[in-house]
Amino acid sequence: MQAPNNDLDIGQDEELLIDAVREAGALAHRLFKTSPAGRIKDDGTPVSDADIAVNDFLHARLAQGRPDYGWLSEETEDRPERLSRRRVWVVDPIDGTRSFLKGSENWSVAVALVEAGRPILGSVFAPATGNFYFARAGHGARCNAKSLIASARSELPGARFIAHEKVLRRDRWQRPWPQVTTGMTTSLALRLCLVADGTFDATLAVGDKSDWDLAAGDLIVHEAGGCVSRLDGTKMTYNQVRTRQSGLVASGHALHGEILDRTKGYKGG
Repeated sequence: MQAPNNDLDIGQDEELLIDAVREAGALAHRLFKTSPAGRIKDDGTPVSDADIAVNDFLHARLAQGRPDYGWLSEETEDRPERLSRRRVWVVDPIDGTRSFLKGSENWSVAVALVEAGRPILGSVFAPATGNFYFARAGHGARCNAKSLIASARSELPGARFIAHEKVLRRDRWQRPWPQVTTGMTTSLALRLCLVADGTFDATLAVGDKSDWDLAAGDLIVHEAGGCVSRLDGTKMTYNQVRTRQSGLVASGHALHGEILDRTKGYKGG
């Protein structure tokens, strides 16, 4: 587990975060399957009216509760003032918008509180299934009332990956992957949670991923005894000028080194 934050107000931040994410999830779920209007943003990703409504709710609730904290969200214009704030909310109002618009359950509301580049609180709520994942640095991770423990698997052959099968394509890697099983969900935050709870042994993603996709799930995996890193094995650092991370590897602790032996040889494609 990560070292605990000793500030007395972290408990109040925890209560604020949990209440806000639960209410935001309830709002998103009311809009789910009501055919909210969607469009494609300039970066090629989808956004819906529900994304904006949930984003606005969380901003009002969290910014009002902590006006001295910074704000970084997928659906809010980035402002450099966040870089000078001691703590910053990192928000994905609906992670998995494509699934949301298609009526699938594979979406979530993901919020982290980041300090000194690392998450100290993280929550991922999947309202369609009722799964509420939460972690506080140094205090473990849980889903609803159940404590989370990441997979103890140490052997790569036969491991369960929550990843696109094409990511493991032979021509992308200097060393070919052994036979593994794969599954998928469109919410990256949920992929991390499914590693944290041991449903899958690992997740792997190539290409740049955004802070708001990763920060909450990163903490949840770490607090469940797992590891999260970039493809080269370096730890994620959040709330920097550049809000993108180069790839993702997350797994139980015992398997992480085995995966990195291959991901450091990513050739692209």
